Amino acid sequence: MAVTIMDHPLIHHKLGIMRRKATSTKEFRDLVSEVAMLICYEATRKLPLTDIEIETPLVKTIAKEIEGKKLCIVPILRAGLHMADGILNLIPNAKVGHVGLYRNEETLEPVEYFCKLPSDAAEREIFVVDPMLATGGSAVAAIDILKKRGITKFHFLCLIAAPEGVDRLTKAHPDIDIYIGNLDERLNENGYILPGLGDAGDRIYGTK
Repeated sequence: MAVTIMDHPLIHHKLGIMRRKATSTKEFRDLVSEVAMLICYEATRKLPLTDIEIETPLVKTIAKEIEGKKLCIVPILRAGLHMADGILNLIPNAKVGHVGLYRNEETLEPVEYFCKLPSDAAEREIFVVDPMLATGGSAVAAIDILKKRGITKFHFLCLIAAPEGVDRLTKAHPDIDIYIGNLDERLNENGYILPGLGDAGDRIYGTK
């Protein structure tokens, strides 16, 4: 298991725009996809390659391709959907599953309401995506759900995280790799990340 915090200037620049209260719904939505794509670039760095023979316009040669190509993106609904869109720009042939969770506002704990995965999900390398890793409850619950369905190869990608969420996720699932756009300061008394960027789902869909 490894926790990787991004240090790319483009990621930090785009996150800075996302944090602004005045950023429009459209711009925020587009930036979610763009930052997810940049994080995915790092998260796929260790995918195994295999040699294949191809023919260029001039000669035959040996090229590289991703071995197996069995990848699956699993956004946590609803905010994770636009992260999945960005990742699909890089990996257009990946399959997509969905896990639906909502947060009980009194307990701050996740409640499952939906799960739909490709039939061969257990054979695939899974990229679980959610913009925020706050208390860690949703991430832990989503991976619990997937593990019960026989999935063993995981990566978790988020735009921003609180230390409390990272600690909870790593303790509950020490076998997964975590990729974080930026590690923020802390959670507030309501379980929101500070300085954060507000409620990602509401800002993506303009529902608040």
